[in-house]
Amino acid sequence: MNRTLTPQHLATLVGQFPRKPAYRGLRQVLQELIGDGRIPLDTRLPSERAVSVQLGVSRNTVTRAYADLVAAGFASTRHGAGTFAAVPAERRRAHDHALRSVANPHDPQGSIDLTCASTTAIPGIGAAYERAMERLPGYLGSDGYRPTGLPALRALIAQQFAQRGLPTDPGQIMVCSGALAATAVVARALSRPGDRVMIESPVYPNVIEALRLGGARLVASPMGDALGEEGWDLDGVAATLTQTRPHLAYLIPDFQNPTGFLMRDDQRARYAAELQATRTVPIVDESLQALSLTDTPMPLPFAAHAPETITLGSVSKLYWSGLRVGWIRAPQGMMDALIKARLQLDLGTALFDQLVVTELLQDDALLAARRTQLRERRDALANAIIEYLPEWRFRLPQGGMTLWLQLPAGTSATQFATRMDAAGVHIPPGPMFSVEGGGDHWLRIPFVRPEADLIEAVRRTAEVWSSAPLRPSARRQGAQVVIL
Repeated sequence: MNRTLTPQHLATLVGQFPRKPAYRGLRQVLQELIGDGRIPLDTRLPSERAVSVQLGVSRNTVTRAYADLVAAGFASTRHGAGTFAAVPAERRRAHDHALRSVANPHDPQGSIDLTCASTTAIPGIGAAYERAMERLPGYLGSDGYRPTGLPALRALIAQQFAQRGLPTDPGQIMVCSGALAATAVVARALSRPGDRVMIESPVYPNVIEALRLGGARLVASPMGDALGEEGWDLDGVAATLTQTRPHLAYLIPDFQNPTGFLMRDDQRARYAAELQATRTVPIVDESLQALSLTDTPMPLPFAAHAPETITLGSVSKLYWSGLRVGWIRAPQGMMDALIKARLQLDLGTALFDQLVVTELLQDDALLAARRTQLRERRDALANAIIEYLPEWRFRLPQGGMTLWLQLPAGTSATQFATRMDAAGVHIPPGPMFSVEGGGDHWLRIPFVRPEADLIEAVRRTAEVWSSAPLRPSARRQGAQVVIL
């Protein structure tokens, strides 16, 4: 099902653009919007006449801009149907690497792998394992199967939700083997192959694949300007929901991966209302919620605005990537379906790991140490980019683990990432995080490695860039680094 972009929404996205000549400026802006995924693949563009009226340009200007988009591979025409957003085939091929062990971030040749936002264990986690081992004998007389999780752990998780302003009964909690496994359980329980599922774009790529493997037909909901302040294009969200009527919607309102945005309470309220209007069930990933790097109070959980929300959480990002424990919080009426779906996948999460997490969730000092570590590494990365790559732009995230970095216009992140491989730095390009192949001006850099690694990675990146940089287009010339 193709979506239609209204002339008014297109004008909002386009904003001001170079008009000497106007057709070239319009084509350039539209190409950037399509390439970044803010105009999703296969969206029908407004008619030439409607655009000319809305933007105050001649129809010939729009006709030529559309024709140039088609010639560049960023649009296609369909007889009698109109002009549709497209992405050149070579830009849909994402650059990828196999998952590497974070225990050895440097290979023998001195490479620095920034592909995964994964973490080594923080000091103090070993003590939690020791305490859990002392408690383990008390459970060895049972079969160890706990499809919904240890009661003590479920009670702790429910208590944390209540402390954040969302009263929760332990019976609403199911413990899973990480947030990705939780996503698979929810998809199996609440959707059938062929159901539409709306998902943010860009987004965590493993979720894209998990939902596709479950048979979902993904509908991209583009994020807003990644260098702006809003984060979410709520007008675009409303239009996507109205036009596609998805059964489920997956979103990351807390330090969105990869952009780092935090959704405000007023945005959550509106988003929830739009979902309720189309009876779309939200799946909200809170894996990064606890990683605020400022003292600003956090918004209420999304489920406080939308009671039908299914919330996913995890400790893997907080304490250690090797600790695969997550959870689902759902309305009480959905729990039977979730349990039935869970038993089709596995019989429960490792009991010993649950004992470890029970210990960790009672030690606030460990999480505070992780936040301090991430804040220092984020700042080291940001300062290195400002020093070595002043033409590149980013918005300083207020939490989470990743920085979303925009290359000067005209640069293919996929091609540049290939060049970086030769320099021994592995960085995932934007198309890896796009549902439909956009985002080829962006790189994601997780700030989880030691400061020295991050600074060295940026230094090598600057060396490669200075050896053969691509000239920025007129729209970006003179732009400064954005840090908010």
